[in-house]
Amino acid sequence: MPLLKMYALTAVILTFKMFAVSIVQGRGRVGTKIFTVPEDATLFGGKLEAQEAPVVQRASNCWRNDLENIPMFLILAGIYVLAGLSARSFTIYCLTFLVMRILHTFFYLNAVQPWRTIAFTIGVLAMFAMAIHLLIEVAFA
Repeated sequence: MPLLKMYALTAVILTFKMFAVSIVQGRGRVGTKIFTVPEDATLFGGKLEAQEAPVVQRASNCWRNDLENIPMFLILAGIYVLAGLSARSFTIYCLTFLVMRILHTFFYLNAVQPWRTIAFTIGVLAMFAMAIHLLIEVAFA
């Protein structure tokens, strides 16, 4: 698969995955009727609380973790595409990161350890490997 197509596929699927986490947050709020914003509590006939419901907190933590990892991966992947490096290696980096982020989300939302940490670590290692590949092929070339 050409580099740009693989990049686009990875970015779009990761975007949909993040949309799904957002939906979990919204459903968690509506389902528990616990809100931290007064107008939301009023609109949905819920209780105003200082703290989110546990399901919403878990989804929010997952969302934050995505924001700490996915943008870095996509920036590195964008540089990789611009550099025109190995399509085979890029496919491995993208698919590994993508699958591990999906698994990480599933394990995070369902409180499954140690698999959550394993999925996170493998995803980060794929990103790290791509960064090293870029460093060697682009920065030190």
